[in-house]
Amino acid sequence: MENGVNGFHQEKHEISAATQKENFVKLLAKFLSHRDAEQKNTEDVLFDMFRNEDTGMVPIGKFLAALRTFGIRMNDPRISEMMENLRKVHRLANFEGGSPETQNLNRETFKAVVAENIVLIARAFRHQFVIPDFQGFCKDIEEIYWRCKTNMDGKVASYIPQLARVNPDYWGVSICTIDGQRFGIGDVSIPFSLQSVSKPLTYAIALEKLGQETVHEYVGQEPSGRNFNELVLDYNKKPHNPMINAGAILVCSLLKTLVKPEMTLAEKFDYTMQWFKRMSGGENLGFNNAVFLSEREAADRNYALGFYMREHKCYPDKTNLRECMDFYFQCCSMEATCESMSVVGATLANGGICPVTEEKVLRPEVVRDVLSLMHSCGMYDYSGQYAFNVGLPAKSGVSGGILVVIPNVMGIYCWSPPLDPLGNSCRGLQFSQEIVSSFNFHRYDNLKHATNKKDPRRHRYETKGLSIVNLLFSAASGDVTALRRHKLSGMDVTLSDYDGRTALHLAAAEGHKDCVLFLLEQCGVPYDPRDRWGNMPIDEAETFGHHTIVDYLKAWAEKKERQNHVDEHHKNGVADEDIVRTGKKDVPLGEYDKSAHSSPLPQDDSDSRGSML
Repeated sequence: MENGVNGFHQEKHEISAATQKENFVKLLAKFLSHRDAEQKNTEDVLFDMFRNEDTGMVPIGKFLAALRTFGIRMNDPRISEMMENLRKVHRLANFEGGSPETQNLNRETFKAVVAENIVLIARAFRHQFVIPDFQGFCKDIEEIYWRCKTNMDGKVASYIPQLARVNPDYWGVSICTIDGQRFGIGDVSIPFSLQSVSKPLTYAIALEKLGQETVHEYVGQEPSGRNFNELVLDYNKKPHNPMINAGAILVCSLLKTLVKPEMTLAEKFDYTMQWFKRMSGGENLGFNNAVFLSEREAADRNYALGFYMREHKCYPDKTNLRECMDFYFQCCSMEATCESMSVVGATLANGGICPVTEEKVLRPEVVRDVLSLMHSCGMYDYSGQYAFNVGLPAKSGVSGGILVVIPNVMGIYCWSPPLDPLGNSCRGLQFSQEIVSSFNFHRYDNLKHATNKKDPRRHRYETKGLSIVNLLFSAASGDVTALRRHKLSGMDVTLSDYDGRTALHLAAAEGHKDCVLFLLEQCGVPYDPRDRWGNMPIDEAETFGHHTIVDYLKAWAEKKERQNHVDEHHKNGVADEDIVRTGKKDVPLGEYDKSAHSSPLPQDDSDSRGSML
């Protein structure tokens, strides 16, 4: 009897487990189906948004240009699959001349091309990046850049000839957000040596490999209150922090002696270079041997610091001081550009995850410690003033660079060789101060209550939900980008206000032809809605003297009437061979239907198109 009861319970348990598994599979299938349907819908909306009304195809150049306005570059690794698909489509189509960006794609080909990167693309067009209005933000940055360019203060560093020969007119600013939005202006592609900007990076590697406890057994965390290269240690007979010369030399000794101690000096240099490249998303990094040799020749003070610390037994056991000093000079002599260093800043702003490769390079707690010391000790003897006035983690170098990190927002790199008496770039300091005067980026700016500063993290017309007010305001102000966002979010763009006035009414009344074209051609809104006074959009355009819009709306109305006439004949059983009068030429209906849907791709016997996508 007992065995029978146990068997019954066991059978009941097995049935219950099987039912749970079946329910889970159904739920998962439903979720995946919903996700695929949503993705499919997004691809269709994107296609309709950029589709040419006459050809029924998407001009890829127009689509990519719109993507660039959000800060996404065509060499971004996150859209590499889409760009490779475009190149393959271009090859298969046997186009002579032109480029992949000059193609026109039909619906199916377009969807196949963008499918692998649709998540990032959809986020861009839905304005879900950290800086939604990136174009407006870049315009403000440009204005600050040109104001700073007129600053002629400062002198170029002259303690080694390679720095003394640099053109003092160089001035570049690069920005990379935590979503990989990129912008650069000025001399952003000219390489320069990192100098002291390498210090937070070597400190980050040491923390990542050895841990906070081990690293700070040898080096402190306090601002020294003294000159950055002074012969002084803290009360524990340790360097004050890793951002001054003594602390950076000691961090290099930890990397050389405790991290993979079996490596030679050359191997350790390559190892460190690979870490730097991972932080920069694989962008341009190099090494200037002339700077390295000059640094080593002019290093009396640094050697004095090194031997002074050896006297006080600051180094780990088995440290080779000469090799450590060479390693320190090598790190300072690494070359980068504003573009690559802005990605490093964005990696630090993003909690250690590189925004362009999406690789987790550093642990969040490592980034926290690095930014804390950059905030308190990163600007030589100006660190306290910088923390007070700018309120952001930053690190400067005598080559003229300043790495600025806005946590959870972006990394900025400014480069201009002329320095102030404390060794910081004059233009870089002015840029830092102006950017926190214009935007609420200071760490202690109030984000909740209104100030006279802009917050680029907020949507231009931010509300709790999309509303008719936003839609009509976008149309009235001529903001096609906002109209695209409303369309992509699934909003009904035919909605009207209490007077029956639609977005098309307002766009026509204000003379915004690009908005009128977008609403009619891409959104398919009716061309003849009437408001409470019986006025149509064409009446509004006529009233306010926008004659080009009047002509366009008249032509559109005639075109729609012809299409309706064709559709009626088609419903009544008119054969495909009947002639459709398009207004330009007579086209057989069968060809007319195919013109909007046929693929531009040639048939490939090897079925390479299938393997491509």
